[in-house]
Amino acid sequence: MITIGRFFGFGLFALALFPSTPLYAQERPVKVGCLYPLTGPGGLYGRDSSVAIKMALDHISSLQPADYPHIEVLIEDTRSKALRSQQIARKFIEEDNVDFLCGVVSSNIARTVSDTAANHEVFFIGTDHASPSLIAEAWHPHYFRVSNGTRLSMLAGAKYIQENYSVKDKPLKVAFIGPDYEYGYQAWDDLRAFLDEQGTSYTIVGEYWPRLFETDYTSYVRELVKSDADIIINGHWGLDLVTFVKQAKQVGLFENSQFMNFDAGGNYEILAELGNDMPLGLVLSARHHVNWPPTEKNKTFVERFHEEAGRYPSYAAQGAYSGILAIAEAVKGAGGIDDKEAIRRSLETLIIKLPEDPEGFRSHMDASSHQMLQVQAIGKTVFDNSFPPATVQLGEWSIYQPPANWPKLEIQK
Repeated sequence: MITIGRFFGFGLFALALFPSTPLYAQERPVKVGCLYPLTGPGGLYGRDSSVAIKMALDHISSLQPADYPHIEVLIEDTRSKALRSQQIARKFIEEDNVDFLCGVVSSNIARTVSDTAANHEVFFIGTDHASPSLIAEAWHPHYFRVSNGTRLSMLAGAKYIQENYSVKDKPLKVAFIGPDYEYGYQAWDDLRAFLDEQGTSYTIVGEYWPRLFETDYTSYVRELVKSDADIIINGHWGLDLVTFVKQAKQVGLFENSQFMNFDAGGNYEILAELGNDMPLGLVLSARHHVNWPPTEKNKTFVERFHEEAGRYPSYAAQGAYSGILAIAEAVKGAGGIDDKEAIRRSLETLIIKLPEDPEGFRSHMDASSHQMLQVQAIGKTVFDNSFPPATVQLGEWSIYQPPANWPKLEIQK
């Protein structure tokens, strides 16, 4: 039985799974505290995640009888605020006694929550944020990320550029524009490092760093037009990307330069919000696509989400869905919730079939970095009204398998 309630004092949502034939009848439930923006910028990601968490709990319940634990999930609105997120994380740990933290959209906020989890030795399952710093200098044994990170996105993007745009004896003119915080910095650093590593010849003709949640990109767009770049790499996400594309289209930015966004640009939310304003021929990707892979598992996930929410899912939904399944599998593999070392080992060896996985592939955790390794699909925007209100989807796919191990880079500043 699934129960959903609202606790008005804290803007908190609670979801609970009670297996029909529980193997852990004598044990307390596994408590999970999830942090997402439910209002304000990024609020759609949190609302999509909430729907997907319920779907994950329903899926686990459908597997009974099986030795999965009781799971209770608390979801609180971070409002995309770092201090508020830290306070919520502490409340989850110190008052609600959660066994896991999960979620978080912003990489900056994730660093704060991850530090809190490390200090309390509580597992934090990252389901949306993507900066590699969380599994590099900020790594700790209780943090695991189950969605693709920007480093893997940029590795695939560098390969795509090399395969499709590299020309002998003529360096590509490349410009970058992205948000002025860690997520943007890391993405640009990694892309350049991978281009250098594979010997792609390029020259940088511009770097631009508007603030997060910018509303006017006019001056930046004009500079990009003047740069005469062959390729414009964009690091924006969410409504920032929507605003940028609308303003850039008005001045013809996409007519003379190839526009690319390898991590978040192909998110369904972007395609739906832009509708007919989304230009054709842009090179984009995302951490989950409603029309790829063309598997029954992904089709079922997308259709079920639409039935629950009345809209198609952003990539955040599949990340949250993955996080709850990962927790369930880890606790099951550890034989219960009490042995943290066993749970850590179970997470480090996690192999799980997710909606975003193509046939013949299963997402799997890299034990050294605690980053899930997943396939990256990069496509071009083409006319496709199969998932309204979007009138454009990605097609002409290029598919990139993940590396055998998490790529560690020495960034040249």
